[in-house]
Amino acid sequence: MLFDRVSVPVAVCDVYGSVLLANPAMATECGTTPGRLRGRDVLELFRPQEATQVERIAEALRLRHRSRYQVSVCWRAPGGGERFGELTADPVSDSVKETPSLLVMLRVEGEREHSPAAEPVRVTPVEARVLALLATGATTAHAARETGLTVDGVNYHLRRLSARWGTANRTELVARAYALGVLTAGVWPPSVSGE
Repeated sequence: MLFDRVSVPVAVCDVYGSVLLANPAMATECGTTPGRLRGRDVLELFRPQEATQVERIAEALRLRHRSRYQVSVCWRAPGGGERFGELTADPVSDSVKETPSLLVMLRVEGEREHSPAAEPVRVTPVEARVLALLATGATTAHAARETGLTVDGVNYHLRRLSARWGTANRTELVARAYALGVLTAGVWPPSVSGE
């Protein structure tokens, strides 16, 4: 009963991210009821901005590390806009040896109206080059060498593009680049449109 009265969006998930219990505030963020969230994968409801964040958390949980984990996410609001914020996952269990559940809390940071038709495609020449390299299957390190950036610099551009386009991983990012006409369709090796 106390769980239902908490105004912060909260859910309890198993170690794989499947929702076991959600409060009304969390259900409201997803445009449904708490009962309908049961069994859903929290990472299908909230798209991580950087896939490597999730991979690091999964590895830490596999090794039974007990820390607080934070993931930047975005999701579709019930009114149609796109919201963004941060999921915080705390492993909880009665004993250290027991496989933990995850107490997941959502901090909403903002909302932006989403209108793909009216949204201009904005990419810098560096972002476009990084996207073309990723489309060839290049690693972050290879893209860094080819563009003269550091690995962190490449990741910075990828995070910005992912946040701007609402993509969850690099595969979606490259697909969106093709769909938006940033990369030329039907040519190999991938090239930036207009080059």
